[in-house]
Amino acid sequence: MTVTSLAPAPASTPARTTNYKVTGPRVLRSEWAKFWSLRSSWITLGVAVVLLVLFGAIASYTYSPDAVTTGGPPGPGGGDSDAVGLALTGVTFASLAVGVLGVLLSAGEYSTGMIRSTLAAVPRRLPILWSKAAVLGPIALVLTTAGALAAFLLGSPGLDGEKIALSLGDDGVLRSLAGAGLYLGLVAVFGVALGVLLRSSAGAIATLVGVLLILPGLASLLPDSLYDNINPYFPSNAGSAVYALHQSSDALSPGAGLAVFAGWVALTLAAAAFRLRKTDV
Repeated sequence: MTVTSLAPAPASTPARTTNYKVTGPRVLRSEWAKFWSLRSSWITLGVAVVLLVLFGAIASYTYSPDAVTTGGPPGPGGGDSDAVGLALTGVTFASLAVGVLGVLLSAGEYSTGMIRSTLAAVPRRLPILWSKAAVLGPIALVLTTAGALAAFLLGSPGLDGEKIALSLGDDGVLRSLAGAGLYLGLVAVFGVALGVLLRSSAGAIATLVGVLLILPGLASLLPDSLYDNINPYFPSNAGSAVYALHQSSDALSPGAGLAVFAGWVALTLAAAAFRLRKTDV
C-alpha cells in the first residue's frame, strides 16, 4: 500500500533582488566610463593638446619683430604681439578639436542608435545631458590649461632678448593661460549641447565651425556702425577676450567676455535640454 503525504511542500525562498535607483552620481559615473572607453576620446584630446603646444612653440621660435607687427589671439581681444599671444596661437585649432569631441560624445549616440539604451536606463533624460557636459568640460579645461602652460614655457626660450618676452610672474600671464583653458572647456560643453540639440554629427560640427570661425567673417559685410556694436559679442570674439593679455579698444574685458561666451553656451544647453525633454529619439 502506498502512503501519500498530504503535508505541504516547503515554500521556496524568493531570490533577493537589488533595485538600483537612477541618481545623478551614478549617471555621471556611467558617462565617465563611457567617455574613457572610447578610443576617439583619447585621440581627440591628444590632438587638441598637441595642436595647442605645437603651434604655440612654432609661433614663438619663428617670431620676427620686423615681419610681424600685430598678433595675439584672434578676434577683437588681440593686440600687439606678445609672448602669451604667440603661445596661444593654437587655441583656434584646439577649439575645433575639443568642440568636435563634444559633438561626437553626444550626437554620436544618435548616429549609432545607442541613445535608445541610454534613455531606457535614464528615463528622466536631462541627467544624461548634464553628465556629458560635466565629464567633458572639466577634462578639456584641465588638459588644455596644461597645454597652454606648456606652449608658453616651451616657447619662452625662443623669445629671449625680444621686447615681447614675458615670464609666468608677469601681470596677467597666468590669468591669460588659465583663460585659454577655461574657454576651451566651455567650447567642449558647447559641442555637447550642439550634438544633443541637432542630433547629427555632421550638422553639429558644421554649426560649430560656422559659429566659431565663419560667422565673425560674414558679419564684416554688415554696415560698419552695426558691425562695431555686435562684433565683440560673437561667441569666438567674446571667448578670445577671456584669454587676451591686452584688451583692445573694441574688445570686451576678460570678465565680460567670459560672461558673454558662457551665456551662449548656457543658451545652447537650455535649447538642447528642451528638445531632449520634449521630443522623442
